[in-house]
Amino acid sequence: MSTDTEPTIRYLSLAWMRELTREVAESEQLRELADDHTIGVTQVISDGPEGTVIYHLQVGDAEATFGAGPADPENVRMEQDWATAVAVATGAQNAQEAFITGRIKLYGDQQALMGAQPVFGALDSVFASVRERTRYE
Repeated sequence: MSTDTEPTIRYLSLAWMRELTREVAESEQLRELADDHTIGVTQVISDGPEGTVIYHLQVGDAEATFGAGPADPENVRMEQDWATAVAVATGAQNAQEAFITGRIKLYGDQQALMGAQPVFGALDSVFASVRERTRYE
């Protein structure tokens, strides 16, 4: 049976990671920002439907990549549980509020994180594209 709409993908699944990997690789804006910014960010989400999920964003040397596993080198690590990750991803909770209340734990070089804010702004539009096709269950 075929439909006119794209199939949805489950949040944090391998299919979701593949879509983000492709979107990040195709982002001209992220490649341009990778000329001036260098950062490796690891995200760790615990207590999800498939247990703990780890993925990363690596930016630098005119390249931006996204994928499963930790960043190498890792400048920053963020850890949160499934409920927090879903709340932030869907806009039900503000990410800054989640940091302040300790629901997202941050480890590593906070200065590198602050210096890479333009990268995260560009990444948000990539996530928005995939978010439209994502189901959170």
